[in-house]
Amino acid sequence: MKKKWISLLLVTLLFLSGCRSAVPVNTTDFTSVPDNAATNQKTASSAQLPEEYRAMWISYLELKGFAGMDEAVFRQSAAQMLQNCVNMGLNAVVVQVRPFGDALYNSQIFPQSHIVATTQGNPIGYDPLLIFIEEGHARNLKVEAWVNPYRIQLSSTQPAILSAQNPAVLHPEWTLQANGGLYYDPALPEVHQLVVDGVKEIVSNYDVDGIHFDDYFYPTTDQAFDRDSYAKFSNGTPLDEWRRNNVNLLIQQVYKTIKEIKPNVRFGISPQGNNGNNYNQQYSDVCLWLKEPGYVDYIMPQLYWGFDYLTASQRTDYQFAGLCKQWADYPRHESVQLYIGLGAWRIGEGDGGSNDQAEWSSGSNLAKMVESLRQTGCNGFALYRYGSLYSSAYPELAAAETAALSQLLHSTV
Repeated sequence: MKKKWISLLLVTLLFLSGCRSAVPVNTTDFTSVPDNAATNQKTASSAQLPEEYRAMWISYLELKGFAGMDEAVFRQSAAQMLQNCVNMGLNAVVVQVRPFGDALYNSQIFPQSHIVATTQGNPIGYDPLLIFIEEGHARNLKVEAWVNPYRIQLSSTQPAILSAQNPAVLHPEWTLQANGGLYYDPALPEVHQLVVDGVKEIVSNYDVDGIHFDDYFYPTTDQAFDRDSYAKFSNGTPLDEWRRNNVNLLIQQVYKTIKEIKPNVRFGISPQGNNGNNYNQQYSDVCLWLKEPGYVDYIMPQLYWGFDYLTASQRTDYQFAGLCKQWADYPRHESVQLYIGLGAWRIGEGDGGSNDQAEWSSGSNLAKMVESLRQTGCNGFALYRYGSLYSSAYPELAAAETAALSQLLHSTV
């Protein structure tokens, strides 16, 4: 009886608070699902794009294989990558251009990334982003620039050396440490301006079709992480609310800046599929961004669980189709599109559920997911990530998934 009363209370609280979930977070693996996660059933906007968004994430994990290439070889490699996307039936790529407070483009603000330069700040003699734009647009692919706003170092070795001209080196007072990594302090006005200036530089100087953030905002829930900034700037606002306000302000500033320069350039964010983690761990009020104009043009949650996913206690909350519906049911402004991030990296590996993992060895799971998200009213999808399909540890499975998805997309142009 007590469990039933608690469940009823949780559902009531969720209903009253929109989609602000009181779900406990998992601090080790964002793909795991807390056992008391709840769903929200709200009515979403039916706004549609004339063309389905079909994208591929191209991350620094792919691009680090380009390190040391000269311009001709880089261009040839990028062109082949993009042609594979076209052949599959995709119409967009999301290319990571600032993974570690750096730049995979010519920047006056951030140093050249070690991903292609081997050592951060070393000149390479060409412009990776420009090449992706030129080769992508030549193939009628939209090209979005993917930026990580706060991360400087994931660990002491990634990257191992920061350029002397890195803003984090020039302004160490802007940085904080968490979990062995180095991050910009999300509370500082100087950091907001740095991120905004970086986005402004890209949008002003490149013919990008969009700016894209992923799910990495606050790197920790540790109260000591930003204790000094909290004491200085919070005015007594509760810590979690204050942190969310910091992120909200940045998102608004980025959106406004983009639209002032090029109104047709879109701004999108790909949060975690577990929206409780977004709200409580990343301090990202995704539901606010969905329902209010002036934050984003699209939201693309990362739904990296399968149709058959079961938690350790056999709960079904986070099965793919149901989770799609949960996101589609959140209140959404007509100007905001909803896409779904699909976990191509699960092929052959499984999603960690307590259920049988056969669907991830079927050779057609991604295609079935696209069919399912269409039925839910979502406007498109992106595949994470390129290497999971074209450099897979399970090449036969990846080839089968690619073929099934290609057949579906070419039959529904």
